[in-house]
Amino acid sequence: MNGTPPRRLVLASGNPGKLRELRDLLRPLDVELAPQGDFGVPAAAEPHPTFLENALAKARHAAAATGLSALADDSGLCCDALGGAPGVRSARLAGDGADDTANNAALVASLRGHDNLAAHYVCVLVALRGPDDPEPLVAEGRWRGRIVADPLGPNGFGYDPHFWIDELGVTAAQLEPLRKNELSHRAAAMHVLLLALRSRWYG
Repeated sequence: MNGTPPRRLVLASGNPGKLRELRDLLRPLDVELAPQGDFGVPAAAEPHPTFLENALAKARHAAAATGLSALADDSGLCCDALGGAPGVRSARLAGDGADDTANNAALVASLRGHDNLAAHYVCVLVALRGPDDPEPLVAEGRWRGRIVADPLGPNGFGYDPHFWIDELGVTAAQLEPLRKNELSHRAAAMHVLLLALRSRWYG
């Protein structure tokens, strides 16, 4: 595929927290990010066992449905004591359609009795110029912490109230959004993606 992609991407997600964070992180490139719901695009199936495969599937789905270049984020929480779970099922730990409260309760219950509470967030970002782009841009980021039983903090989403960062002495949900966007797994992945976007798409 040739040519410079337009500075408008469709986000292959309906998650308002992800949209907000990714819009902020893309601001240095002056790229407009519109959620796929604005185009009436339903969520893609996420049947794959890895973040990368799901991110690629979501990006292809959104690009094919809209005719736009697409950005997809597949991310989740991996706990050492659970062999990497909940992983790609992080948003559905308590069942399909579960909300953050239910998922957090399920996570705390599943870790009860374990001594090793180490965990890390993973984010894989995929950008495609179109659904058949043979050269997707792929970036990955991690954020290490541990799980605490009691929720703390009003910010963030997902497992943030239970994700404790030892070096800061706070949970992710106690961080102001701008600070989280400097430290998070999504910020780490976006840093890598921004470099690729500048050099390969918008250079």
